[in-house]
Order: sequence, then structure tokens, then C-alpha cells
Amino acid sequence: MPSVSLWWKTVDSYIVKAKKKKTHITLANQIFDDKCSLGKSLKKSQISFLAEKARNKGGITIVLTAKDVAVEGFCMSNCGFHGSNAKTNSAYIWVGNSASQCPGQCAWPFHQPIYGPQTPPLVAPNNDVGLDGMVINIASLLAGTVTNPFGKGYFQGPPEAALEVNKVCPGMYGKNAYPGYAGDLLVASTTGASYNAHGVNGRKYLLPSLFDTATSSCSTLV
Repeated sequence: MPSVSLWWKTVDSYIVKAKKKKTHITLANQIFDDKCSLGKSLKKSQISFLAEKARNKGGITIVLTAKDVAVEGFCMSNCGFHGSNAKTNSAYIWVGNSASQCPGQCAWPFHQPIYGPQTPPLVAPNNDVGLDGMVINIASLLAGTVTNPFGKGYFQGPPEAALEVNKVCPGMYGKNAYPGYAGDLLVASTTGASYNAHGVNGRKYLLPSLFDTATSSCSTLV
């Protein structure tokens, strides 16, 4: 059965190849900033500031912003990004909810794309285009962060425009994928939702394809 843990094995293969211990993920605490202490228009530097509030030394902090929060570069150049803090030996990820800002760019294939072939959008597995799009981007950036946390890990090209393991296979979620077509996916019989991975408690997700060093190709779960 295609699962989140099976997908993560591709990430772990990079760690093993680097002769490091396999990853062990433990969920820590959550911090909510419902009142938007820094406002609803954030610069990249402020994302780093928010991440530091977690005081997650040696770990990865994920900063998530709501659909009404604008972040520098969001929708124009990215759907999220990752960075690091050398002082605390920690990394952070930011992903925004694109539901009301640019779902065609950051929540495809669950929304009509802005550019390219205009294929019908797929049904989101958790019935939320914005959040299901965030799952894709969180997974993608988590893979990129773990394999290249401080800019000296796995990537191709110059460091300032690094092509990481999560960026080699854009728009691919299943076999036979091509521009405008996410690939041959699993479809839930009751909802018609498309997915490629099973999670805990019966959850279903769509996870991005990663570059597999063993086959030198894009690895898909289905």
C-alpha cells in the first residue's frame, strides 16, 4: 500500500548515502499567533523571527500562514521556502495557504492552473483545496530541508538557485505524468478524490515525486 512512510524512504536514502543515521521524526509543540502579532503582510525576515519563537534547537520548525496573510514572494516566486539558523543548528520551513491568493499556482492539481494546459482540477482528498495544497508544499519542502538543511547537502546548480530533490520532478504525482496531467492516481470511491498516499487514521494525501538516486529518475508512489 502506498503510504507516507514509504514516500519518506526516498528521503532516507539520501541520509544513508551520506553515511548518516536515518531520520527519526518526533512532533513537538505548536504555537498559535491568531492575532497576527506581526500583521498580515510579512517579509521573509519575519518568517525567521516567527520560527525562532519555537525555540526548537537542532530541529525543524514549520511556519504556516492563513489564507489572508501575504508573505514576501508568495505566489510571485514561490509557494513556500526553507531556511536555517546557524546559531541554534536548526532549520525552518514556511508554507502559506493559497486558497484565496493563488490556488492555481500553489494548490494545483486541485485548482485550475494559471498557465499551461487547462485540464479539469482534481478533487482534494481532504476536501480543502488550500490545505491539501499546503500538504503538497510542506512535504516537498520537508524533503528539501532534510536533505539540504544548511545549503551544503544534496542539490544541483548554484547554491542561490539550488535544484533540490523536491524540485527535480515538478508537477509529477503518479506514473505517466506530463505537463497539465498529475499522473495516474488513486481515486477514492466515495468522494472521487485523487491521492497517492495513505496516512494515519485513514487519511489520504497527494505527495510530490522525489528524485531517486538509486534509479536516477523521479520516484512516484503509484
